Amino acid sequence: MSPLTLAQRPPFSAADLDIDPAAETQRIVAALREQVRGHLRKRGLVLGLSGGIDSSVCAALAAKAVGSENVLALFMPENDSDPDSLRLGRLVADALHIDSKVEDVGPTLQAMGCYERRDAFIRTIVPEFGPGWGCKIVIANPLQGEGYAVSSLVVQSPDGQAQKHRASAPLYLGMVAATNMKQRTRKQMEYYHADRLNYAVVGTPNRLEYDQGFFVKNGDGAADVKPIAHLYKTQVYRLAEHLGIPEEVRVRPPTTDTWSMAQTQEEFYFSLPYAEMDLCLYGLNNGLPVEEVAAAAGLTGEQVERVWRDIASKRKATRYLHQPPLLVEPVPL
Repeated sequence: MSPLTLAQRPPFSAADLDIDPAAETQRIVAALREQVRGHLRKRGLVLGLSGGIDSSVCAALAAKAVGSENVLALFMPENDSDPDSLRLGRLVADALHIDSKVEDVGPTLQAMGCYERRDAFIRTIVPEFGPGWGCKIVIANPLQGEGYAVSSLVVQSPDGQAQKHRASAPLYLGMVAATNMKQRTRKQMEYYHADRLNYAVVGTPNRLEYDQGFFVKNGDGAADVKPIAHLYKTQVYRLAEHLGIPEEVRVRPPTTDTWSMAQTQEEFYFSLPYAEMDLCLYGLNNGLPVEEVAAAAGLTGEQVERVWRDIASKRKATRYLHQPPLLVEPVPL
């Protein structure tokens, strides 16, 4: 924030998150180039390209940093993937002129029992669940006064009938454990190609995801470089426009693309749409008065305080995701 006092500066607004996209691109590209060529001593970069805004921006930054000929994009669909993800991923790769490869991880996940393990947990409360059904996990909305830990299972029958059930801790943990195989299997594939080509692996979390632990340890959380982890989601969209990411990708609502039913990130993890979450997180990080954040985000002061408590709870619960393995004593290297 500006060194101006609260009385001197203008009211907090979305403009406080604005960036110079050209200057920020140049800064990230310079850092990424030094990290890859200088620190890591790798020839190029590999990343999973999902057709979402974060991976698309990371792909564009990677191409600028090491040259499009030294970037490999992987499309890694599985049995529950939205076909649009592959189509949009290819659109981005073609626009950036980077090499790409499809690695269907569905058969691998099937062989490991990912889907059957998940479905077995669901059948403990929905015995009829089976082929043709859809599912997803949704969280309680802290703005409505419910606790963050309250999660629900939503299933949809083949005839389109939806049911919502309170998810017990064993059900929630079991389903998440099974679906986390997806992120970890994809990361194995990224590192296979990275090892084969002597490339580094790009992680694609934005600041909201990195700050609040919205990633799987040793899954999508594993990477050699994470070029946009310092950027709020709003800022990622600003870079996307500057970098020429196709408009169809830029207007696509952020999704998890993990469950067989369509699901937004707000349903599964975040309290609010990304623009309002950015304002609340920025306000919390910079010690802004709750009233100013509320006015900027179109919320009440009480709602902002609930979002801040939710952020604090997620940070505490996911702190271990950021930690390296714990040792009995330091081991000099």
